[in-house]
Amino acid sequence: MDSKVAGKARRASLVSTFGVGSLFPTENDSVMICGLDDWSKGPVLHEQRLQDSLGVWEFRLPPTGWSRGDVPVVRFPEWAFCSQCRRLDVAWDLASRRTRICKHCNGAISPSRFVACCTKGHIEDFPYRAWVHGGHVGFEGHSLKLVTRGKSSALSDLVVKCECGKRRSMDGAFDHSALRGIKSCSGRRPWLLAAPQDPKTCDQLLRTLQRGSSNVWFASTRSAISIPSVRRRALAFVRPVLADARDDVSAEGVASLLKPPSGLTENDLIEAINELRTPAAKKTKPTEAELRAEEYRALVNGLREGQDGSREFVCTEVDLTDSGVPDVIQQVSRVSRLREVRALVGFSRVTPTTGEDPETGENRLAPLTAKDTPDWLPALEVLGEGVFVRLDEAKLTAWSQSDFALSRVRLLLESQASLPDTSLAKQMDVTARRLVLHSLAHAVLDECSLTSGYPTASLRERVYDADGQAGILIYTATADSAGSLGGLAGISDRYRFSAVLHSAIERAKWCTSDPVCIECGPSGVDGMNLCACHACLLLPETSCERFNLVLDRACLVGSPAESGDGFFHGAWAH
Repeated sequence: MDSKVAGKARRASLVSTFGVGSLFPTENDSVMICGLDDWSKGPVLHEQRLQDSLGVWEFRLPPTGWSRGDVPVVRFPEWAFCSQCRRLDVAWDLASRRTRICKHCNGAISPSRFVACCTKGHIEDFPYRAWVHGGHVGFEGHSLKLVTRGKSSALSDLVVKCECGKRRSMDGAFDHSALRGIKSCSGRRPWLLAAPQDPKTCDQLLRTLQRGSSNVWFASTRSAISIPSVRRRALAFVRPVLADARDDVSAEGVASLLKPPSGLTENDLIEAINELRTPAAKKTKPTEAELRAEEYRALVNGLREGQDGSREFVCTEVDLTDSGVPDVIQQVSRVSRLREVRALVGFSRVTPTTGEDPETGENRLAPLTAKDTPDWLPALEVLGEGVFVRLDEAKLTAWSQSDFALSRVRLLLESQASLPDTSLAKQMDVTARRLVLHSLAHAVLDECSLTSGYPTASLRERVYDADGQAGILIYTATADSAGSLGGLAGISDRYRFSAVLHSAIERAKWCTSDPVCIECGPSGVDGMNLCACHACLLLPETSCERFNLVLDRACLVGSPAESGDGFFHGAWAH
């Protein structure tokens, strides 16, 4: 790890694109971002709900160089080759540590194009010597060359030659089982300088990847919208009242005599009274589902601007009377101010994954630190705005039980059943509720981008589709130059939203890839989409929280064979 500056990156990218364990390309080299043990700590961020859920003391902004130090890196891949003499070797044997000039011919050297990764996050250099010798050992000291036949740019024209006379092209190196019998995973973790070798034996198969490909590093992030804690506000409200209340009066009876303040319901007061009367022996970490449920409740209840104007969350429901918004829409709210905190909790390689295995409880993510549990995590905060839409629960439940909705779900479940257990799509619950809400979020977000003037990549979705939830939040959550201009929250105006929603549904009826798009079966990554492609529903990866999976615009508008079965069929009929 050299003391010189290898390159520059935006603070936001150190959480999303170039986080711990990722490969950072420089002008003529390639480096890997080191673990949190070696980072300088940036300014503190607070988001207590998310901190409690992740079990950390605090969040920190990534350091910004001059004032707080740099983010450390280590050279990776370690192998390099000379573009002139075509020698292939470990970089410090091919050139000095501080130069990129070949010792043998003074030619420029470049980092190896290929790396080997496994699904547990381990990464190492591509085993060139083992590859050319078919997995046999005893050739460690032989020099190698990487030559091209010059006939094409295919891998079959890229040949590894050994001084012993053995040669082998790179053809087939990217096959799923190409390295089986050639090299087993050694458990390398070069980003953790204190523990570069995993103490546990890895049984996963190594996969060959291009060092610049997107599946070398997938960020796993958790985020939360900063909302006033419903629990803490309810406890503070009922505590003085409860001191004077008789013990034989039920919680429901006490709550019925109180007028809930803005943002709280009678049920919130009942839960607070029960908690004060029978305090829990031990608080458990709130799950992501519980965080989402609290956010959903805050969005539904709303919260008006405080007199001091200091609130980070302001949400007011819009009066939809005579707006033309169809009755399948229960609520539209203007979210004129919100704060999102997004933390990097780990990463994966080869295939994206999240959290723990529900069956074994094993953490699927590669660690950010050599410690068993980190004390802090890198995070970002973004202030933005948005619009919240809630569907009619009764109508959504009735549609979800229709034959058409169940048939669409069945198609995806059949496709999901054939996937390996390590696939991200295998971990997703597929329901009719999720299909229609996620598809609606994509259609509305795309239309909001056209109407509000924000780039699509500057907008994000948040889908609330658990049992009893039926909402979507479209919001700005990016730290780029687009900022927060008020144009998105302005779409919540009842007449503007009616026009936006109508246009989004009309556009969903036709795709430039039709009739192929609307008539095809399971498609996309792992076959986890139905009627969805880049010409209609798919969004930039930064905008979708579910990797552009589980989408189907036929759920919104119907299919050619069953055009009357979409959720919005007849919504604008008079």
